[in-house]
Amino acid sequence: MFRTSALSTSAFSLLLLLGLTTGCQRAPQASSASGRGAAFWLTTTDKTSLFQSQAPQAWSTAQPTGAVIEIDEKQTFQPIDGFGYCLTGGSAELLHRMGAAERKALLQELFGTDGNHIGVSYLRLSIGASDLDAQVFSYDDLPAGQTDPQLAKFSLAPDEPHLIPVLKEILAINPKIKILGSPWSPPTWMKTNGESKGGSLKPEFYDAYARYFVKYVQGMKTHGVRIDAITVQNEPLHPGNNPSLLMLAEQQAEFVKKNLGPAFQQAKLDTKIIVYDHNCDKPEYPLTILNDPEAKKYVDGSAFHMYAGQIDALSKVHDAHPDKNVYFTEQWVGSKSKFAENLPWHVRTLIIGATRNWSRTVLEWNLAADPQQNPHTPGGCTECRGALTLDGNNVTREDAYYIIAHASKFARPGSVRIGSSLPDKLPNVAFKAPNGDKVLVVQNDSPTAQTFSVRHQGKAFATTLPAGGVGTYVW
Repeated sequence: MFRTSALSTSAFSLLLLLGLTTGCQRAPQASSASGRGAAFWLTTTDKTSLFQSQAPQAWSTAQPTGAVIEIDEKQTFQPIDGFGYCLTGGSAELLHRMGAAERKALLQELFGTDGNHIGVSYLRLSIGASDLDAQVFSYDDLPAGQTDPQLAKFSLAPDEPHLIPVLKEILAINPKIKILGSPWSPPTWMKTNGESKGGSLKPEFYDAYARYFVKYVQGMKTHGVRIDAITVQNEPLHPGNNPSLLMLAEQQAEFVKKNLGPAFQQAKLDTKIIVYDHNCDKPEYPLTILNDPEAKKYVDGSAFHMYAGQIDALSKVHDAHPDKNVYFTEQWVGSKSKFAENLPWHVRTLIIGATRNWSRTVLEWNLAADPQQNPHTPGGCTECRGALTLDGNNVTREDAYYIIAHASKFARPGSVRIGSSLPDKLPNVAFKAPNGDKVLVVQNDSPTAQTFSVRHQGKAFATTLPAGGVGTYVW
C-alpha cells in the first residue's frame, strides 16, 4: 500500500488528503469495478508493491487458456465475522501515547473502509493482562493469602488508562466492530500455585471465576464496549507463559457446563462462549467439550492458533459438529523472520487456509509494538513484531498489516465464502461481500511468476502474480 514503510502519520494524512502518497489509489467502487474490470490489489515479496491498487483486470468472453480459477456463487459456506488483530494492552498503551491527531489518523487508516483505509473488522482483547502488557495484572488482585469469592474488589481500573480510551476511539470509527475477550490467567488467589504463571483453577473458585467473566462483560458494557464473544482460556495447554493457566479439556468442559454457561444464562448475556483457543495439533480438546451435550449447549464454537498442527484441524472439528462455529484467533510474526517468507505463508495458511476450513475470523497477534518489541511482561514474548512498529508518532507498517489488509478491506463482516477451484500452486479463497462484490484472494505458491485466469458467469480475466505474491481481486 505504501512504498515508504516508515512515515509520520500526520505527514501521511496530509499526503493522503492531497492524493500524493506514492503508489496509493482510491479503491474502485463496486459499480465501476464491474464495468471497468476487476479491481486488483497487489503485494510482492520484495516489497516493490505493498497492497497497492493496480490497473483493473479486463473481462473477456474468450475461452481462457492455462490455469483457471472458477468462481461458483452457488456453492456457499460460512459467513465471515471479520479479519483483524489482538489489541494487547501494550498495543493500546503505545497507541494512546501518540499525539491525538496522529493517533486519530492512524486509527482511521486501520479501521476505516474508504480510500486506502484497510477496514480492520475484528479485535481480540486480553481479559486481564496478556504477556504483551507492561506488567501482570488481573481485575481482582489481592495480597498473598487473601481471597475475594464475592468479587467485591473487582475493577476494570487497569484497562482505563489506555485500552478503554483507545477502544472508544476505534468504536467511533466502526461502531459495529466485533470484539473477542480472552483471559491469560485468573486472579492468582483462584489458582493452585498462587502465581500468575502456570497452575490450575481451584475447583472451589469455579463459580467465582464464572462471575468474574460476567462482571468483565458487564463492566466493559458500561464503558460502551460490547464483548461479542469470550474464549474460556488462551492456550490452555501452555502453562509456561507469564501469565498463563493449565486447563485440561475435561476441566474446561466442567467449568463451561456447570459454571460459566449457567452464569451467562442467569445474567442474560448474549456474549458467545468459545472453547479451546490453542493449536491445531489437538482437535481432540474442543471435541471432548463438544461431545459433552451439557457443555455443548452453552458453546458457540472453537478457536485455534497455528503454532503446531495443520490448518485442516478446523474442518475436522467443524465436520464433527457442523452446528458449531470455528474461529482462527492468533498467529504471531517473529521479529527475526522475513517478509518474503511471512507474506506467502500467512496468506496461504491463514487468510486462505483457515477460511477454506470454515473459520469465521482470521486474527494476527499483536497490533503494535515498539522498535525493541516492547512492552511485555517479565517472561513474556520478546520477539513479537506488531502489525505496526510505533516509535512515538512514527509508524512502520509491518508484515501482518499487509497480510490482514488483503482480506479485511473487501471481505467485510457478513461476507460469505463461495466456491472457487484450486489450480496447482494457486491457493485462493473467494467471498461474496454484503454489497454484492465478489472478492478473491490468491497467492502464487511457486518460485516463478504465474499467469492465470479467473472465470465467473461466462466471463474471464487474465492476470499475473509474481513468485510468492498475493493479489486481491474485486468485481
